Amino acid sequence: MSKYITTPIYYVNGEAHIGHAYTTFIADTMARYEKLKGNKTYFLTGTDEHGQKIEESAQKNGKPTQEFADEISASFKNLWDEFEIDYDKFIRTTDADHKIGVQKAFEVMHAKGDIYKDFYEGHYCVSCETFFPETQLVDGEFCPDCGRTTSTVKEESYFFKLSKYEDDLLKYYEDNPDFILPRSRANEVKNFVKGGLRDLSVTRTSFSWGVKLPESMNDDKHVMYVWLDALMNYVTALGYGKDEELMNFWPDTTHFVGKDILRFHAIYWPAFLMSLDLPLPKHIAAHGWWTRDGEKMSKSKGNVVSPKEVSDLYGVENLRYFMLREVPFGQDGDFSQRAFIDRINSELSNDLGNLLNRIIGMSGKYSDFEIDSKDVQKYHAKELDAMNEALGNLDGFMQNMQTHRYLEELWKLFAIGNKAIEEHAPWVKMKEDKKDEALATVALVANILAKASIMLSPVMPKTTATIADALNFTIDNASYNELVIDKKLLKLFNIKKVPPLFPRVEEPLMQEAPKAMPDDKPNDNMKEDLIANKEAKKEEDNLIEIGQFFETSLKIGVVVEAEEVPKSKKLLKLQVDLGEGTNKQVVAGIKEFYSAESLINTQVCVVANLKPAKLMGMMSEGMLLAAKDEDGLCLVRPEKPKKAGTPIG
Repeated sequence: MSKYITTPIYYVNGEAHIGHAYTTFIADTMARYEKLKGNKTYFLTGTDEHGQKIEESAQKNGKPTQEFADEISASFKNLWDEFEIDYDKFIRTTDADHKIGVQKAFEVMHAKGDIYKDFYEGHYCVSCETFFPETQLVDGEFCPDCGRTTSTVKEESYFFKLSKYEDDLLKYYEDNPDFILPRSRANEVKNFVKGGLRDLSVTRTSFSWGVKLPESMNDDKHVMYVWLDALMNYVTALGYGKDEELMNFWPDTTHFVGKDILRFHAIYWPAFLMSLDLPLPKHIAAHGWWTRDGEKMSKSKGNVVSPKEVSDLYGVENLRYFMLREVPFGQDGDFSQRAFIDRINSELSNDLGNLLNRIIGMSGKYSDFEIDSKDVQKYHAKELDAMNEALGNLDGFMQNMQTHRYLEELWKLFAIGNKAIEEHAPWVKMKEDKKDEALATVALVANILAKASIMLSPVMPKTTATIADALNFTIDNASYNELVIDKKLLKLFNIKKVPPLFPRVEEPLMQEAPKAMPDDKPNDNMKEDLIANKEAKKEEDNLIEIGQFFETSLKIGVVVEAEEVPKSKKLLKLQVDLGEGTNKQVVAGIKEFYSAESLINTQVCVVANLKPAKLMGMMSEGMLLAAKDEDGLCLVRPEKPKKAGTPIG
């Protein structure tokens, strides 16, 4: 069986951050896991180097664009090499073979009638390299994805008939429920498509840093839209457009991406592939974002986590373990140095490292470091059954990208081993002249460590290689089949002494992130917070006069209508009766905590004299009062029912 696993190609307008590392770690882990099982696997990563944003960044840095792209691309490749990421190919969109493949794809789609020339006039976000209709903008100006100002452009463009594939995409989602993982993310994609797809502008004339159109088009003014160029890397890396010798890997493909680029991968990319008559990937697996100590990361806050800094201080394999264990795939994760240290000391040092140290010490004391599995089944059938049950559960978790559940289940093995030592107390058995029983317990734990290290190896390859060397075997497909699949036990061997695998960490090794200040600027990942809180003024530290307070009109309102805002995770649109004869429309970011139905005919406290503002194309004429802490958000309501319009103050 052939497996193809990819990360997104990372945009070269800045150095790698912790989110890039997470995507790469999970893809590398999956690729190693498939190779361990004996599947032929091709693992791709690389860099996306075209587009207006790169051209502008190079100019700001006073460098030729190619030189700038070379430097940033090299920083990614060097970091992945330092982290020993086991990729098969590192692709760059400036590679000659990639450009050839992209140009061939353009020719095929054009010949099929799926690409045509017209004029584009609309709103363009340079940061996201994306056009947006005015209805999707925040306050008629700001990008709904990153919050930055868009610019109005009008230019000649080639368009891809995305609208043609609307029904085909919806049918594919329906027929392939695991196409988008986790499944919970599929609805947002389906709803976007059901809202109607517009044909996609796939070329630009306002800048030159990109793949030129094929010579057959006889139109050298245009360069290709960065997303058409970038997405094609997944097949050009396998030879599309040239020799295609590796395209046999394509049918069983898993793309790992961040949730911010899910739409491009789950809508644009499948439509491109349908146009090219190529099979669609098996999975688009979208993970969440990472925060630091509960705060969104941004350069302006100075709290961006550098994966190199963390690995230099704590070790890259400890970092891999923490990130894959800490957060359910698909959900947002938080990088807390304290939580990281706790996992190192508790799970890695105590549960795993100490278990290995204990059997090394006992085997040295009781049997001159010789370990024999001959009596394990006789004395420890119960433990073997529990171990094999946990091992049997692991593949399902990995196939569903649930690495946190995979590691949680795997850690049951170490719990079985530690419990067996406490319950059977080999040191007592030795005093009671029950040496066979004592040595059987030591051998049981050695086998637990061997089998667990095989299954942990995709996550922590170097650490588990050290464990395997101590136990006198090699982690590979043969040992996986023998010890895990066939459930055999280790043959007679002599265990080796190894230094402690996970020295305890007593104090944080990294400098703590600065606390967020009220005037911190939002980062690129703050789309929904920006939308939901656009109407709120920044909190100021100075006190106010009582007169200033009474300039705010606070009133009791009754929610008479409520509905969800399409394509938004946080917004509800409410019609609120403030006793003035007409209702006011309030757009509020509370959908995560209240359903629309639950609010109808309930009372709320409203800031009634806010200047109206447009949110996602809808007018909001007020703001609800609410309180939010670590337990969630709740609306501020009157203790007893009051008439609509009753003043508060």
